Amino acid sequence: MQYKVIIAIFICSIMSTVSAEAKERPYINIGKAEVKQSPMALVPLIYLGTPALASKHLAYGKRFYDIILKDLTISSYFSFIAPEAFVEDYRNRSLTPKANDPRKGFDFGSWKQIGAEFMIRSGFKINQNQFQYEAYLYHVPQRKLILGKAYSGSINDLRTIAHKFSNDIMKSLTGRNGFFMTKFVVSRGTNKSEKEIFVMDWDGANQQQVSKHRTISQSPAWSPNGRYITYTSFLYHKKMKTRNADLFLYDFEKNKRWLISYQKGINSGGTFTPDSKEILLRISKVGASDLYKTDFSGKRLTQLTNGPRGAMNVEPAVSPDGKTVAFSSDRSGKPMIYTMDMSGKKVKRLTFAGVYNSSPAWSPDGKRLAFAGFDKGHFDIFTVDANGKNIKRLTTARKRDGRLANNEYPSFSPDGRFILFSSDRTGRYQLYIVSIDGKYEHRLTFDNKDYYKPQWSPYLN
Repeated sequence: MQYKVIIAIFICSIMSTVSAEAKERPYINIGKAEVKQSPMALVPLIYLGTPALASKHLAYGKRFYDIILKDLTISSYFSFIAPEAFVEDYRNRSLTPKANDPRKGFDFGSWKQIGAEFMIRSGFKINQNQFQYEAYLYHVPQRKLILGKAYSGSINDLRTIAHKFSNDIMKSLTGRNGFFMTKFVVSRGTNKSEKEIFVMDWDGANQQQVSKHRTISQSPAWSPNGRYITYTSFLYHKKMKTRNADLFLYDFEKNKRWLISYQKGINSGGTFTPDSKEILLRISKVGASDLYKTDFSGKRLTQLTNGPRGAMNVEPAVSPDGKTVAFSSDRSGKPMIYTMDMSGKKVKRLTFAGVYNSSPAWSPDGKRLAFAGFDKGHFDIFTVDANGKNIKRLTTARKRDGRLANNEYPSFSPDGRFILFSSDRTGRYQLYIVSIDGKYEHRLTFDNKDYYKPQWSPYLN
């Protein structure tokens, strides 16, 4: 069982959905190098409930609309037509066209007139704390229904229902899953001296604390099956009379955590193999820092690197096919990104530019890596092909005082289109995402917290 919010959402098909032709040839071809933004008319929700309760319930419809708008805006596939530009009064029309409702149905011509390529018309009502949502997605030029569904769930799960609908929109138009039901795991500051592990929705909402060690907990990582995370926490050891950086495994299904590695020194950088059965980590002993592989018991420990000459080897990241490990090492004098096979052999240096390259992260297709590169006093996010070619800078930002900001800790979205990262451009380390071409960038958190080493979950539903 993967990590997810346990809710009951009833979904049914209202009318025929995507045709066989649309499945073979999606309306939006995401295989192109650059996808044009399609004009979208996202019509505000119509209230379908008891008129006397409208004033009480309308705020829920507005909140639902805003969640969908944010989801679809950040997807970068759409440009949205402002409601003020609508020619037809949507409030006095039904959710279906004149062909289905001659008396109150809408006119496709009115929406084609303002240049809409796609249109979403929907309505809601609330009955005994149940949010009931009816939605239709149309292709305006063809006067065609693409998707028609009804959703029902607790009013407390309104955000999840909205994200589910956004996912269905993306699946219908592109043939691929959206990432709106995914999560982030992150180390978040709770006070000046402590950090804890939190899980949250992909847009930064619905934050839930996972660790409660009252110390510094950091470097979380998802398992590919979404069931587990690893993280490191600096716990006090009575026998050693000091704090030690110990590696934990947390199981969302059993709501249970246990120690994987607690050797004296640093046990960190845990990352999973593709089958979610083994963990790679960094263990530092007496100044040396090397990479190891272990099982969930922590007892079967295999050393993968050995220096050379006391070099630092950290931040392992396993490729999606399980054959290659990317990591950061200063064996050449400066920390750079390297790769090796799963036995620790065939070591290859991947990056040569800058003075400090760290935090490698694989794309879901295994064709490239993202990393944080330090140069001229700050970090930025870069990508590089798996063969070491085609390095590209994705971020550049300045703080309020004009100095260049740090952009760190990259993690790919499960569809490979965006990279999650943390940036201190506002004075706090907040969460952002950037598209892999660097063209679209969005801030996701807006608070006075600091977020470190975020990781994007796999698909959870």
